[in-house]
Amino acid sequence: MGKNLRLKSARAAKDMSQKDLADAVGVTRQTVNAIESGDYNPTINLCIAICRVLGKTLNDIFWEEGNNG
Repeated sequence: MGKNLRLKSARAAKDMSQKDLADAVGVTRQTVNAIESGDYNPTINLCIAICRVLGKTLNDIFWEEGNNG
């Protein structure tokens, strides 16, 4: 899993810091940073929570196009 630039840009579009997003979904800022830098693979529940906060779909942020798993 590479860097998640889509998460970073979706967060920036909402004018949220990593800490803002972390607080909104109940994780630490370090967790959000690790997801963005590709060092941490979030659970499906966390993915859904992040999408809900950012107003995006899982497809928009987490699922690579043409990636079958």
